[in-house]
Amino acid sequence: MSSLPHLRRSRWVMPVAPGSRVTRLELFYDLIFVFALLNVTALVARQVNVRGLLAGVVVMALLWWCWTGFVALGNVARADHGVLPLLGFGIMAGVFVLAITLLQAFLDQPGDLPGPAVFAVAYLVVRALTLAGFAFVFSAAGHTRGQFLVTAVPPLVAGALIALSVTVPWWVPAADVVTVRLVLWTAALLVEYAVGLFLPYARWTLPSAGHWAERHGLIVLIALGEAVISLGFGPGQFNRLTLTTTVLISCVLGIGLIAALWWLHFDSLSARVEQVLHGTRGEARIPLARDVYTYLHLLLILGVVATALGLKLLVEAVATPRPVPRITNIILHIGVALFLLAAAAVARRTFHGSGRARLLAGLFVAALAVPAIVIPPLVDLALLVAICGALALVQRLAADRRGVKTRLREEERATEEAVSAWRHRHL
Repeated sequence: MSSLPHLRRSRWVMPVAPGSRVTRLELFYDLIFVFALLNVTALVARQVNVRGLLAGVVVMALLWWCWTGFVALGNVARADHGVLPLLGFGIMAGVFVLAITLLQAFLDQPGDLPGPAVFAVAYLVVRALTLAGFAFVFSAAGHTRGQFLVTAVPPLVAGALIALSVTVPWWVPAADVVTVRLVLWTAALLVEYAVGLFLPYARWTLPSAGHWAERHGLIVLIALGEAVISLGFGPGQFNRLTLTTTVLISCVLGIGLIAALWWLHFDSLSARVEQVLHGTRGEARIPLARDVYTYLHLLLILGVVATALGLKLLVEAVATPRPVPRITNIILHIGVALFLLAAAAVARRTFHGSGRARLLAGLFVAALAVPAIVIPPLVDLALLVAICGALALVQRLAADRRGVKTRLREEERATEEAVSAWRHRHL
């Protein structure tokens, strides 16, 4: 695939080099999503039913698209140089407004600003700023207007659907307003996600595979951190901290489950995927990066957020004398199963023949969702920890893990030696 032509360093833009890594500004940007993911969990926890879960998925998908747009921009031009920091701060402000209005995103609250309108405007501002960044970079790189329009038309169509969602109360009965808004937002997101299908035709490139993989690894860490915070809020959201043996056991088991998910992703899978991405060049790199990171990593994040919601509901119920709602077990199993199945899909798409153990474990966890309703909640949670722990052990004993770890250590050693040599010469 041809590279971005004539993208030279200037006071306005600095091209990303193949060895570039994540900047501190991008890490700062990601902090907004800690709060945003917490509010997604709070949104669904307020109304734990099918419509509430669908609303959570839609909101998570649009937040993800806001995030991944800035990631793609930062993989072409450095996010901490020239005009991009200003765009980045504007996007951060827009995403923060999105996050604080999540609880009123689909239905007005009397006495406040119209929540759905504020939510829609904030999203449109974020997308407009992101597209402005792409237009600037495309222009600086010598791309034609037609190449920019290939990626700009879908967001414009989505913007029209989002604007239409604001007017829903004018032409829909009050009882159907939320449902129609969900449909319009879902349609808009489907149009937005179609952009990825056209990237090869816009001569899009991925200059730094390391930057791309590291950014997505960090957002998985942020999602796992949100799960820890949601777990901790469970026994402490009341007038005082509920400190009982049952609460402590549930918290320890919850940390065990989150740690198992971390191990399943970061022990070898994420490193191996990055190594394959580094080794994939030419036209095949863009579809691989798009499928594995832009699309399948969204499912990984959804799995972690659903797991966080399940843990939050479980610990809240354990911390009070009321029984654990049946849907809590189902949500918890759905979250873990989705994470495992997404990991299996990542392995399958990248390695063309791996991921069977993850697939079987994910299907087994999903199949246990209904029987888990009659199992004591702590026993069910311990069972999930045992399944994920056993899978982590299987992955640790896999034949290809040693090669992945060896290459990873060799790369780290080479990087450290190169940096030390440069510092010795110049500092």
